[in-house]
Amino acid sequence: MGSHGFGFCAYEIRVNGNLIVDEINSSAFEIDLASYNFMIGQDIIIEIKHKQGCTPKVLNPGGLKPKPTFETVDIKINENQILEWVTKDETGSLPFIIQQYKWNKWIDVGVVQGNGTPEISNYAFHVDFTSDLNKFRVVQIDAEGKMKKSQSVEVESKKPKLTYTYTKQSQKIFFTNETGFEIHDKYGELVLKGYGASIDVNKLVKDEYWLSFDNTTESFKKK
Repeated sequence: MGSHGFGFCAYEIRVNGNLIVDEINSSAFEIDLASYNFMIGQDIIIEIKHKQGCTPKVLNPGGLKPKPTFETVDIKINENQILEWVTKDETGSLPFIIQQYKWNKWIDVGVVQGNGTPEISNYAFHVDFTSDLNKFRVVQIDAEGKMKKSQSVEVESKKPKLTYTYTKQSQKIFFTNETGFEIHDKYGELVLKGYGASIDVNKLVKDEYWLSFDNTTESFKKK
């Protein structure tokens, strides 16, 4: 409503510069975009002109945001550790999040921006293997948190299983090779994460922790 208690707040709506013909003399109204025949990926600018002292509220601001609608035509990993996937039926450009299953959960390991078109699209991303079985997938998430997942793909790695040693004097954990890692406290809170051949744990208090690395999770006691 208008700020003085009579009339309505919005008085003119334009879509990409064109004055709309929908009825807007109401406390709530809808802008019908069907008649414009917009193409997927086309820019849309909606102008809402309103009186002073009041501000219109858009009830569905995510209504024009891209949706995760892709279909996975193919997904595989080649001998060079390149994850390759082929999609179709994308409606708007959303990032593909590459995920790896380890430590009993899906971990985000990379991002590739989607083309956002319904035609066939090809993507690739270099992934790091852990020892033994590796499992990967790609997902898209829209503005409202809705997730669309690809099929997962599995590959057995010849990479040797990693081990670690803890040196009290240096307050460091050393791995036998570079690896992604996470450290959680005994309550399950994440306190450190990263990638490398060692971890400086000097700032951690003396306590029991869970150390996740390679494809395993082990208990670790900070002394």
